[in-house]
Amino acid sequence: MPSPDPTATCPCLSGQLYSRCCAPLHRGQKQAGSAEQLMRSRYSACALGLVDYLITTTQLSQRHLLDRAALSDWLSHSHWQRLEILATEAGGSDDSLGRVEFNAWYQLDGQGELLCHHESSRFIREAGNWVFVDPTVKPRAPGRNSPCPCGSGKKFKRCCADL
Repeated sequence: MPSPDPTATCPCLSGQLYSRCCAPLHRGQKQAGSAEQLMRSRYSACALGLVDYLITTTQLSQRHLLDRAALSDWLSHSHWQRLEILATEAGGSDDSLGRVEFNAWYQLDGQGELLCHHESSRFIREAGNWVFVDPTVKPRAPGRNSPCPCGSGKKFKRCCADL
């Protein structure tokens, strides 16, 4: 895992220093204030090979479905080049849901053509913190009348059931 110079620009390309941008989130010293900030910190975690951060910022009900070894192996062969935020929907400090559409450009083993990972990621607040809802895994849905796991205080059927 590369260890960035604290005076280096953050891998998320925010223009800020890594030490003031994604590093405090990666170290658990700060929580993301928006869905976009979490998405940017997850991109930086990919660039730095921070598998544990990617797992802990995924929705709790999905974490057990993630393959840590496969994710680690894939990240060790992926060299992240740039991030483009295309659109955001909600995901602010007063929201419980958010969406961020982005392109993440990378190379495999640092060779060959630049590949683009395009995604419109969903995020929810879980216990007050933003987490990623992985589109490739199906979370265990609570009962329709159960409290929503995002922590909104609403019933699941009136909140995240329609995501």
